[in-house]
Amino acid sequence: MRLSGLILAATLACASGVQAQERPVHSFLDVSLAPDGARVAMVGADMTPSGALPSIRRLVIKRTDGGGEVAVTLPCAPNADCQPGALAWTRDGKQLAFTLRAAQGHGRTIWRVNADGAGLQHLLDFDGTLNDLRYDARGRLAVLAVAGAVKEVGATQAGGPITGERSGPPLEQRIAVLEGDRLEFVSPPDLFVYEYDEAPDGSFVGTAAPGDGDNNWWTAKLYRFTTAGAQTIHSPASPQEQIANPRVSPDGRTVAFIGGLMSDFGSTGGDVFDLPIGGGLARNLTQDMAASATAIGFGCDGALLARRLAGDEVQIVRIHMDGRAQVLWRGQESVSGGVAPACPSGVTAQVHQSFTAPPEIEVGTIGAWKDLTHVNRGLTAPFIARSLAWRNGPFQVQGWLLTPADAPAGAKLPLITDIHGGPAAASTPRFIGAGLDRTLLAHGYALFLPNPRGSFGQGEAFTRANVRDFGYGDLSDIMTGIDTAIAAAPIDPTRLGVMGGSYGGYMTMWTVTQTHRFKAAMAAAGISNWLSYYGQNGIDQWMIPYFGKSVYDDPTIYTRSAPITFIKNVSTPTLEWVGAQDIECPYPQTQEFWHALRDLSVPTEMIIYPGEGHGLRAPAHVADAERRTLEWFDRYLK
Repeated sequence: MRLSGLILAATLACASGVQAQERPVHSFLDVSLAPDGARVAMVGADMTPSGALPSIRRLVIKRTDGGGEVAVTLPCAPNADCQPGALAWTRDGKQLAFTLRAAQGHGRTIWRVNADGAGLQHLLDFDGTLNDLRYDARGRLAVLAVAGAVKEVGATQAGGPITGERSGPPLEQRIAVLEGDRLEFVSPPDLFVYEYDEAPDGSFVGTAAPGDGDNNWWTAKLYRFTTAGAQTIHSPASPQEQIANPRVSPDGRTVAFIGGLMSDFGSTGGDVFDLPIGGGLARNLTQDMAASATAIGFGCDGALLARRLAGDEVQIVRIHMDGRAQVLWRGQESVSGGVAPACPSGVTAQVHQSFTAPPEIEVGTIGAWKDLTHVNRGLTAPFIARSLAWRNGPFQVQGWLLTPADAPAGAKLPLITDIHGGPAAASTPRFIGAGLDRTLLAHGYALFLPNPRGSFGQGEAFTRANVRDFGYGDLSDIMTGIDTAIAAAPIDPTRLGVMGGSYGGYMTMWTVTQTHRFKAAMAAAGISNWLSYYGQNGIDQWMIPYFGKSVYDDPTIYTRSAPITFIKNVSTPTLEWVGAQDIECPYPQTQEFWHALRDLSVPTEMIIYPGEGHGLRAPAHVADAERRTLEWFDRYLK
């Protein structure tokens, strides 16, 4: 349960040194390197003053040798929503295909343009969603398609209509290829395909599960799709193993994938496996790795490459078949984009950023990148970021402490602990421009971003360490980390706040039932009662790997970790907000917690934002939530 929308923003008058940016941060939403390495296509947009992503975005094609760029003229009405995406280069790098999202509803169109930005051509109108375009070996355009979609793909998106008949068959996302002006479906109609790759023989490999696509990723298997049908080639060995990021080797003999305990589709972390493409025994190539692989691909020489999170570092490594990992690059920054290079040049294109360096696209061979873009040059982050490490029980734990760079000498700062969602995720370095974190720093707060047990970055044993133990070991890690932060910086231990979204929202609700150490709290899209949550959410399959059994078979384990069980312990003033159409953490969970605090005369406020899913997207809602959060902490911590 991630909540990317928790990083809110608003341009507020700053009361201390960290000022709002003079110009917005440009965000790179989709980046695609041409197969010949000569060009990079990118979809980007400037963040709004509230920190939300705008509905109007640009598509730019830029030469990697610095020879210039062209902005593609898109067929959008003036001032209308214009959202290109799913970029896919032809195999020769001469043309680029992409989707455009309709201004209303969930329809898509597909377009193709020449590498110089000319010759825009309409290819398809489609009543539904289209994702992950790519050209296959025969030159056909392949895609993941949901015909007649009633919502955007993914459990974090706003849910569809809740009225009417609910027992009909679910709409499935299927692999399709574009034949003329229509889609020809390749995968069967009873499987929802999450990710896919193509083999040299023209077959496809993908992760898929029958039924509701939002709910069943946690039970997905690895399939091979041929003209003869769908063949299962790998089933997870246990409920604690989800599979992601399947990649077919260049020789077509094997499939590599990431396997491990993951709490959200798209939040990938685990060990690296491979198996014969025809099926067989999967090998764990990184057994006991003290890190989490987050993406994989194959190099020009056929070597398996992985991007992984290892403590406070992001690394790109070469995985040898005997399990050895050769580090090719490492850094305390976040890197997004494909791992596989263009061949034979070996060039890759990645978006790099850190707490103090704004995002830019870098190109070059691994470890020898140079900035291709400079759109965020000059943006600053006037605060100090430091990595903290501490021991708690059997585990080495890591987190980040951020403090204003110009805090008054001798001043003791209030500290807000921001707990990430997931729980299988991690707080990693990312530029703090417009957003709630920057605003809190601007108003004299220090921020602590812990990665307790259950997080990625320390290996699978660490990620699995909160199974059947939600709230206990991870809160112990966080509390010990706060002591470490207080020892490392001028923090006022009497002015502590806590906040988080999704699983971080649950942890915030849980924390205030377990300790009176915090003077204020903010829980976004939290979970207050695991028993009622099981029947309310749209993703109950994620709970089985963590709790072991359903709530109907073992209610005791759910009760043990439910904040509502200990609700009469709460004295901390707590603000809560949630989206009205959140299917991951439905609003009744927030409402139940708020109702209890109100009846117990604990200061509390609740906001339910209309039309929002798991995380806020509307700029007005983002700004409102940030304003309320800042005012709440100022009221109780200043």
